[in-house]
Amino acid sequence: MPLESNARIVKELARHGYNAEREAVTLLVSAPDSAAAVESVVDRAPDDALRITSDHVRAVTNDRSASESGRSASESTPGTSDTDATARADERTHESTPTHTGDESPSGTVKDRSPVETEGSSSGLDRSPDRSADSSADSNADRNADRNGDTPPHHDPDLRELEIGNDMTGRSTGTGEYGDFVRTFRDRYERLSKVLRGRVNHRPAEAIAEMPGGSDAAIIGLVNDVRSTKSGHWLVELEDTTGTFPALIMKDKGLADLVDEILMDECLAVEGTLADDSGILFADSLHFPDVPRTHRTGGADRHVQAALISDVHVGSDEFMADAWRSFTDWLHTPEAEPVEYLLLAGDMVEGVGVYPGQDEELEIVDIYDQYEAFAEHLKEVPADTEIVMIPGNHDAVRLAEPQPGFNDEIRSIMDVHDAQIVSNPATVSVEGVDVLMYHGVSLDEVIAELPEEKASYDEPHKAMYQLLKKRHVAPQFGGHTRVAPEERDYLVIEDVPDVFHTGHVHKLGWGKYHNVLAVNSGCWQAQTDFQKSVNIDPDAGYAPILDLDTLDMTVRKFS
Repeated sequence: MPLESNARIVKELARHGYNAEREAVTLLVSAPDSAAAVESVVDRAPDDALRITSDHVRAVTNDRSASESGRSASESTPGTSDTDATARADERTHESTPTHTGDESPSGTVKDRSPVETEGSSSGLDRSPDRSADSSADSNADRNADRNGDTPPHHDPDLRELEIGNDMTGRSTGTGEYGDFVRTFRDRYERLSKVLRGRVNHRPAEAIAEMPGGSDAAIIGLVNDVRSTKSGHWLVELEDTTGTFPALIMKDKGLADLVDEILMDECLAVEGTLADDSGILFADSLHFPDVPRTHRTGGADRHVQAALISDVHVGSDEFMADAWRSFTDWLHTPEAEPVEYLLLAGDMVEGVGVYPGQDEELEIVDIYDQYEAFAEHLKEVPADTEIVMIPGNHDAVRLAEPQPGFNDEIRSIMDVHDAQIVSNPATVSVEGVDVLMYHGVSLDEVIAELPEEKASYDEPHKAMYQLLKKRHVAPQFGGHTRVAPEERDYLVIEDVPDVFHTGHVHKLGWGKYHNVLAVNSGCWQAQTDFQKSVNIDPDAGYAPILDLDTLDMTVRKFS
C-alpha cells in the first residue's frame, strides 16, 4: 500500500522506532515508491540513529537513482531532489483548507476582532504595515533559498531560545491546612498590592479606621464581600493584612460598569472620602491591578512561528483523528517550515470520570491507553519541533490549580520529541516572546459571573481580558475553580505576558488587550452528547499560527 501522506510516513517510521526531520519526510513523500523508500531507509539507518534525517534519505534515493537506467544526472542530484520534493509536497497541501487572519470568525466571515480595550491597535491581527509586499517577497525568497540548499538549514537548534518560568512541578508544599490558605492569600495580596501601590497613596485598614472623618483615603485589599444596598448602591468590603474596611460605591458615581466586573477574592484599590464617623469609605474611584496600556511586547530576531493548540481529547469517541492528521500532514510541508514550536494548553486526553455518563462516550476506556494513543499521534508532529505542554482538567493530575505537570509514569508515556511538560499555569519565553499558558477552567466562572457583553463563550478572549485586568488567572476562591493552597500563589500574573494562551471552553477567540494578544485556541473534539446537553457548540480542528517576530497570527482550519 503506498504511503501517500506525510502522516502515514511518520507513523511508519515511528513503528520502526524512528522520528524524522521534516525534509526527510518530504523527500520520502516525493519518492516514486514511498513505501519501498521507507523500508530502504530503515534498513540502512545507522544502529545508533534515533532520527531519520534528509541525509539518510538522500543516501538511499541517490543509490536507487544511480542503479536505474535512463535517469539523467540532473535527476539524481540532491539539489534537484529537493526541488521535486518541494513541488510534490505543495501538491499535497490541503487546498480546501481555508486560511484565516485575525479579523475573521471561525466560519470565515470577516468581523472586527479589536475591542475598545486595544486602544488603537489594528482592528485585526493582519500583517503589520511595515511588513510590505516587497519585504514579504524578499523574506519568502530567502526562505526558499534555505530550502534549496543555498544557505544553511532553516532549523538551526542554536537559534532557538526556550525558557520555562513559574513551573511549580515538584514544588508543591500545601497540605490543605488552614495556615496554607493564609499563606497563599497573603502572597497574593503582597504581590498584587505592589502593582497598585504606585497608583494610589494607600493606608492599611487599621490605620484608615483611626483617621478623622472627612479625610481623603485609599485602601488596597482583597475583596471579602460585595453586596447591593436597598438604595441601589454597592458595599464592597476589602481585607488586607491588618483587617477589613467597607467602601460604599454610590450608583450615581459612574462606577457601575466597574462594579459589574468585581469578583470575590481579587485585589482592588479604592480611593475616596471617609464618612464623618470614619466608619466607611465613600468611593470616588476603583483600580484593578491591570496591564499597563503602554506594555511593550517582545519579538524574535528571525521569522519563526509557533502553533497554539489545546484540548486534543484523545480517547473520546469524538476525537477528530482526520483533522489532526491533516494538521500534522501540513506541518511537514514547506509552507509550515517556520513552525518550530508547538504550545499545547492542556487536555491531551479525554480522561475518565470527568463528567456524568462520560464512559458512554469513550473510544479508549483506560487512562494509560489514552496517553499511549496520544503519544502515537504526537509522533506525527515533525521530530525537530519544540513542544511545550501543560495539563488540563481532563488530564490525570490533581484538579486543584496550580496543576503540576504529570507524574513520572505518564511523563514516560508521553516522552516524544523531548517535549517539555510543565505545570498549569506556566510562562514560556519563546525567542523573546513571553507566552502565559493556562488551561482556562476559571473562564467558566468569569463567564458565569460577568455580564454577557464582557465575557461569553462566543468570545472567550473577552473573559481572558478580565483575567489580565485582575492580574490573576483564577481570582475567585470557593467556586467552580478548585484552588490548591501553596506558599506562593502561582496563579498571580506578576509579569505581563506578550501572549496569553488558553483552552478549556472549546471555542476559538482572539484579540488584543493593552497590546497583549489573548488567544483561546478551540479544540480537536467534535460535539459530544454532554456538550449538546449544556449547549456548547465547539470550534474544532483549528490551529492558530503565531509569528513570533511580529506577533501577527493566522488561524488555519483542518476540519
